[in-house]
Amino acid sequence: MHDHAHGAGAPTRALATVFAITASVLVVEVVGAVVTGSLALLVDAAHMLTDVLGLGLALAAARLATRAASSRRTYGWARAEVLGATAQAAVLLGVGVFVLIEAIRRFAEPTDVPGPGLLVLGAVGLVANLVSLLVLRRAGGADLNSRAAALEVLNDALGSLGVLAAGLVIVLTGWTRADAIAALVVGALIVPRTLLLLRDALDVLLESAPRGLDLGEVRQHLLEQEHVLAVHDLHATRVSSSLPVLSAHVVIEPACFRDGSAPAVLDALQHCVAAHFPISLTHSTFQLEPPAHTQHEAGAHA
Repeated sequence: MHDHAHGAGAPTRALATVFAITASVLVVEVVGAVVTGSLALLVDAAHMLTDVLGLGLALAAARLATRAASSRRTYGWARAEVLGATAQAAVLLGVGVFVLIEAIRRFAEPTDVPGPGLLVLGAVGLVANLVSLLVLRRAGGADLNSRAAALEVLNDALGSLGVLAAGLVIVLTGWTRADAIAALVVGALIVPRTLLLLRDALDVLLESAPRGLDLGEVRQHLLEQEHVLAVHDLHATRVSSSLPVLSAHVVIEPACFRDGSAPAVLDALQHCVAAHFPISLTHSTFQLEPPAHTQHEAGAHA
């Protein structure tokens, strides 16, 4: 059994820092939304609330993912980051739809919104979000969980920028519908990015082949190895966003089982996959079979 856990390290510390910053800005924006009556600010605060919850999930998932493998959970909690990203994407999608609906309603029925207040609160939010993005960037996390967190902070930054722009327009022109337009723009930015994240997370949960990995090409490389006669039941998936795995049944010449060369064939198969595809030596599994063995595998497929 291999240890699939990874140290919490910089990404987890970065998530904790960003969580603290986002929670602080949330309190400021909630108070500001109540005082100013701004939809853009209220939407940004609601979005930030989901981000606080999402970042909390991300932080918990990151810590779970560091737990060591066991006889029951042979890959440890590696998939926790995917579950966390899925939950965050689902919440963000709901917020995005709500924002679009509410912004359209507010555009038809505008309310008085103090521009100077939006300028100040928008600037505070934007600075905080830019600091959070810098923290995440320096941590260098590339898994789905870190991507989800970065996406949420980026959306928050765009939301704060929208609040700032709405405040500027109201101060300069007195046109209060700018508040609803800013909220509409934020919603339009949230939805497509969230759908992409949700797609990637669902690909992992549905055990789809990793994007960019052509199983036909993998099969061809395996068939080119010495003594290999056929390949069937070839599967590739990801346990987590950064842990692809591959397995296959490989039919080899019967003589390999008699002369002791089967282990060498196995080594060649694993090194072939590791050299040409993003599959490590320890995460490719091959069952070596003589030609006659296929008769005992009812239901075997290509």
